[in-house]
Amino acid sequence: MVEFSLWDILRNLLLALRWTVLLSLIAFAGGALVGSLLLLARLSRRRSLEWFCAIYVKLFQGTPLLMQLFLIYFGMALIGIETTPWSAAVIALTLYSSAFLSEIWRGCIESIPKGQWQAADSLALGFLDQMYYVIGPQAIKISIAPTVGFMVQAIKATALASVIGFVELTKAGTMISNATFKPFVVFTCVGALYFSLCYPISWYSKRIEMKYSLKH
Repeated sequence: MVEFSLWDILRNLLLALRWTVLLSLIAFAGGALVGSLLLLARLSRRRSLEWFCAIYVKLFQGTPLLMQLFLIYFGMALIGIETTPWSAAVIALTLYSSAFLSEIWRGCIESIPKGQWQAADSLALGFLDQMYYVIGPQAIKISIAPTVGFMVQAIKATALASVIGFVELTKAGTMISNATFKPFVVFTCVGALYFSLCYPISWYSKRIEMKYSLKH
């Protein structure tokens, strides 16, 4: 029987950690892009677009991410589109992130006092100019903390990709645990690595929130 040292376990987990980080970044960036489009559509004041975005957000916020992963990974094959665990995880996490980010940003925009909108109207600014010059800069400041905070959720959500065979940190931990018969040691290391990723982001988010709350 091959003996695995703590360094052997940690080294292999660190190799898997890079895929967790990469998946988190891609999903967050994709979610931000799609979420921005959803936000613009929802603020367009066109009833059909507002309804579509509202249903989209409710669908992805109201159903488990695990179910979304299964539907995308297995469901797309039923319509002739072959997917890999990597592509299915990226698609599912992008859609999931976009629903939450668009709702976060919409709430930040709606928190801007009506007087600011009225002031922008009095300057005869169009909608895009209002967003760019008046509303947007204020909303961005408010949205930084919750957006950064959501990154923690995105990182932890990548663990669910293990159920469709994507080898990220959690899946690697399961495989190493089965090989070493040291589940306590392995998953203690897994938890420590997740903490090392998530805690600095949470700390930074709270720091930003405190910074802007003191200014107001």
